[in-house]
Amino acid sequence: MKSIEFKIEKKMPNCLGRTGILKTPHGEIKTPSFVVVGTKATVKSILPENLKENNTQVVLANTYHLYLQPGDELIKKAGGLHNFMNWQGPTMTDSGGFQVFSLGAAYGKEIGKVVSINDPSLLIPERSLVNDGVPRLATIGNDGVSFRSHIDGSLHYITPEKSIEIQHNLGADIIFAFDECTSPMENLRYQEEALSRTHAWAKRSLKKHLELEEQKDIENDSLNHQALFGIVQGGRDEDLRKKSAKTISEMEINGNGFDGFGIGGSFAKEDMSKACKWVNEILPEEKPRHLLGIGEPEDLFMGVENGVDLFDCVGPTRIARNGSLFTKYGKINILNAKFVNDFSKIEEDCECYTCKNYTCAYISHLFRAKEMIGATLASIHNTYFINKLVSDMRQAILDDKFFEFKEEFLKKYQK
Repeated sequence: MKSIEFKIEKKMPNCLGRTGILKTPHGEIKTPSFVVVGTKATVKSILPENLKENNTQVVLANTYHLYLQPGDELIKKAGGLHNFMNWQGPTMTDSGGFQVFSLGAAYGKEIGKVVSINDPSLLIPERSLVNDGVPRLATIGNDGVSFRSHIDGSLHYITPEKSIEIQHNLGADIIFAFDECTSPMENLRYQEEALSRTHAWAKRSLKKHLELEEQKDIENDSLNHQALFGIVQGGRDEDLRKKSAKTISEMEINGNGFDGFGIGGSFAKEDMSKACKWVNEILPEEKPRHLLGIGEPEDLFMGVENGVDLFDCVGPTRIARNGSLFTKYGKINILNAKFVNDFSKIEEDCECYTCKNYTCAYISHLFRAKEMIGATLASIHNTYFINKLVSDMRQAILDDKFFEFKEEFLKKYQK
């Protein structure tokens, strides 16, 4: 049984962008769409009801974190993520690959999803198991990854098969193959080695996923069928990215391949557009594509015009909790002195719950007083802003006005 269906509505001329509808067991996703991140089966400081009011279409949770706490078996016992967190819309889980990267070779280097290739302090000249003065929490072998819990220090070992089993217990509509995320600063030799490992893990992930899906068919458990996305890696190298896209898109077991694709890795800002184009020119057009961990407005425009259908990022809610709010004229810091006596909305024409009910002065007071509701109101605004921005991009494609909309938005946002 097909777990998802993807239909392209409209293609943009002279580029890879498109709109589509992705049908999942828990509802439709109109693409392109932003995926709000709820790492531990919760979007920090926001209720599921807030997300629904903000036109959130899909929520992504984290396999690594939920495996450690409260445990995937407990979530399965609760009826899966949807029941456990009271979110009845579409859900996704990532494989835990990025957490392995951030706890392993990148540990202590503060390398995120987007990095500057001009910062020598972030260089990883050689990836090895030798201690370089920083106590790494994860080590990578060809069969899987051993890591220590950041919660209690307990030792764990995750293989591709184990990652897929955990994700099946979590029960998200869309799950991801286990991969090795790499930094753009890694040397070519290591990128090749890591890519070979990612491809081998992808095959093993697919095999285990198909076995578990077949078991559901035997049990006639149609509601809980899940889609598996393969992940394309390859760092900054064009040949490796294209090789990975070709390998992952052609990977099959008994005629069954991946249901969609993720574009993974930690990116140098200046490479992101090229990497998406390299990959999406090769990946099959009829399947959805997800850019993992990207959420800045400028990057969303880049991804959409280069054929990306879905994005996830913790950024909008993370910066909200620090008092940074999106506006059409760029980000503002609500802790700045000028907002103490500002009785206007964050944005006058914004229709989010926060802007309809509260002033900048009040939100500024909440942050200065360290009141928890400040993070809630800020996060409601930021998720609404990003959801609406991507929805507006979608409408602009349908109206044949994407590039006009992009130019108009960025002219205000970046000034």
